[in-house]
Amino acid sequence: MKLAYYPGCSLSGSAKELDISIKAISGPLGLELVEVPDWNCCGASSAHSTGHFLSFALPARNMLKAEEAGCDEFTAPCPACYVRTFLAQREFNDNPEMKRHLENALGQKFDWQSDIKIKNVIEVFVDKIKPALVKNPLKGLKVVNYYGCALVKPPKTFGFFDDPENPQSLDRIMNTLGAESIEWPYKTECCSASLCFTNQDATWKVCRDILQMAKDSGAKAIVVACTLCQSNLDMRQSQVNKKYKTNFNIPVVYFTQLIGLAMGIPAEKLGFDKLFVDARPLLQSLNLI
Repeated sequence: MKLAYYPGCSLSGSAKELDISIKAISGPLGLELVEVPDWNCCGASSAHSTGHFLSFALPARNMLKAEEAGCDEFTAPCPACYVRTFLAQREFNDNPEMKRHLENALGQKFDWQSDIKIKNVIEVFVDKIKPALVKNPLKGLKVVNYYGCALVKPPKTFGFFDDPENPQSLDRIMNTLGAESIEWPYKTECCSASLCFTNQDATWKVCRDILQMAKDSGAKAIVVACTLCQSNLDMRQSQVNKKYKTNFNIPVVYFTQLIGLAMGIPAEKLGFDKLFVDARPLLQSLNLI
């Protein structure tokens, strides 16, 4: 199946390990990734503060480029990119005035409704992970699954995908891979997202609380799907330790990395070397690598 793949800014840089692991597992799972031709930044959290049309037009252009490439489905692994694209499609289809502004801006007529399926990165893989694919069961790996706030909320917009308060899709994937998913109350807590750029104290406090709850729950690793959640919890863990005199050393890994590992793909081909908190000693202690 041809899947339009929008790497965006983060998967080309700070979340390179997510890009690496998605590409490593997609082929074996029957997915043909088609990078969106001539893609542009989606605007993420900044465009809508500049102007509503800009926040719509940037992701809408990417969506239309994917449709022109003949793809039936579209994924943006960064949740911010996914949210902006999902909302842009809805406005493209439901707001004729905004659509006309886009036509004028791009110098192109769009006489159709957009029907490409916009999927978040968990949605792409959740139904493709079957027990028969598991060659290297993640036995002994105790994890908590951290969804963050963007993938399942607000409920009226994204509640179709998973339970907004107690989502289970990552849990199902991890359980199929042979890991032990531990229930915990912080599944959908916010990591402070881009507040890290303007209020580091607030970010450190939130990350400390999440890391402490994960540790208290008995987890040895935190499984994530969000690029900013991973960055905050992984990269800032040393800063949290310094500020609060803690000793957290909890790997924060993408679920796609663990899918690849369970499928028998070598760890060096899944971007584990790019994590700030090295997951490899934990995986080695469990004879998983």
